[in-house]
Amino acid sequence: MELSLNEEQEIMKRNAQNFLKKECPTSLVRELAEDDEGFSPDLWRKMADLGWMGLILPFDYGGSEGDFLHLAVLLEEMGRACAPSWYFSTVVLGAQIILEIGTEEQKNRLLPPIASGESIGTLALLEPQSKYNLAKTDTASNKNGDDFFIDGVKLFVPDVHIADWMVCVTRGQGKNGGDPGLNLFFVETKSPGISTTLLKTISDDKLFEVKLDEVKVPAENRLGNEEQEAAQVQKILQRAALAKCAEMVGGAQMVLDMSVDYAKQRVQFKRPIGSFQAIQHHCANMLIDLDCSRYITYYAAWLLSEGIPCEKEMAMAKAFTSEAYIDVARLGQQVHGGTGLMEEHDMQMYFRNAKASALALGNATFQREIVAREMGL
Repeated sequence: MELSLNEEQEIMKRNAQNFLKKECPTSLVRELAEDDEGFSPDLWRKMADLGWMGLILPFDYGGSEGDFLHLAVLLEEMGRACAPSWYFSTVVLGAQIILEIGTEEQKNRLLPPIASGESIGTLALLEPQSKYNLAKTDTASNKNGDDFFIDGVKLFVPDVHIADWMVCVTRGQGKNGGDPGLNLFFVETKSPGISTTLLKTISDDKLFEVKLDEVKVPAENRLGNEEQEAAQVQKILQRAALAKCAEMVGGAQMVLDMSVDYAKQRVQFKRPIGSFQAIQHHCANMLIDLDCSRYITYYAAWLLSEGIPCEKEMAMAKAFTSEAYIDVARLGQQVHGGTGLMEEHDMQMYFRNAKASALALGNATFQREIVAREMGL
């Protein structure tokens, strides 16, 4: 494995960092968090013009055919900037599922508008009782003639208020040798029967409860035109969990940078606080957690890009990085003292993001169960 980024990835990393520093400063992030819509069409269009929406999509669908390592590099910079979640919702959650299980006709119809930035989407997955156990999916999809009708409640659906569509996961008939089976649908968010409620979250991201009452979906919008195995869908979600790790690595890097700078500048007892052993050890522990998170994340991303099975490594990355980011953010607040707890300071924003990211797409406990299963336990 080559541990360093290649020239193309280094250029993309540098360009993304410069772009986000200019176009997505923390002042804009705060402004969007306080706004109920929380969306900047101007920023979205500029991101699309850079080709980010089609980064991991094939050339045939308007993309640039980057691999997962390219995505990880970009998401790390987004995490560093605390960027809003629209990109993750549309590309990592929605488009990735369409790419993996959609028919050729569906991919030709649905992916080019995503790659160009004309189409915004999300994933409706979680339910009140299911958590990330897809076997417990209760949302029903009943066929009547040439259409399906969906009934159920989805929780924590990101950015559905600005989305044109969502991939909705529903219960299948269970015909795959005991596998519960799932039907996934491309659903237009303006369809009759859909209602949404904004949920209050620790990080002020836009998560919604979505109720579907006899929502009519044409049969042509059933992804793959057949029932999917829950295990296969779970593998796709694990890739999204790994992508979330890259975001967390970027956030942890920013926390460390802010903390080291503050430790060098803040003077107490006539000397910088960075000269005290306690602060030094805090920063050292933050760097250890950060570098371990970066290595385990990029190792799994490399395996995935090379087509090497890595279910265990992806779960290990999410389990470790989820806890490490929280620890880094907590130590960052301690280095800053009371300042790091104030709403006016960026540190609290990263701490809240760390807590929210740890829960997204399966927390550390959920991921450890996958690791144990992959070990044969």
